[in-house]
Amino acid sequence: QVQLVESGGGVVQGGGSLRLSCAASGRTVSNYVIGWFRQAPGKERELIAAIRWSATTTYYSDSAKGRFTISRDNVKNTVYLQMNSLKPEDTAVYYCAARHFTADQYNTWGQGTQVTVSS
Repeated sequence: QVQLVESGGGVVQGGGSLRLSCAASGRTVSNYVIGWFRQAPGKERELIAAIRWSATTTYYSDSAKGRFTISRDNVKNTVYLQMNSLKPEDTAVYYCAARHFTADQYNTWGQGTQVTVSS
């Protein structure tokens, strides 16, 4: 099992940028896929980006494509989500989560970090 700690949320004006961090520790992180999810009030949680630790494979939702970039630092065991051109509709609690690369479900979650984009 890995442990995850997010950081980097905050308040930003529309059009601005934020970088979220997800620090991983514990078992061999190279066997895991790390995903960034978000949940806005009254809405379902959605997967917006994911990266396989030991490969270059990435995933982006339609809402994230072209604005968000997921990356990893193997030395720091940290996954980043760079968010540019932020919109008020990006306001949500952002979570990072992990699943073994052979698993279908994410079973380890961070505590979440609030992102608020003002208009």
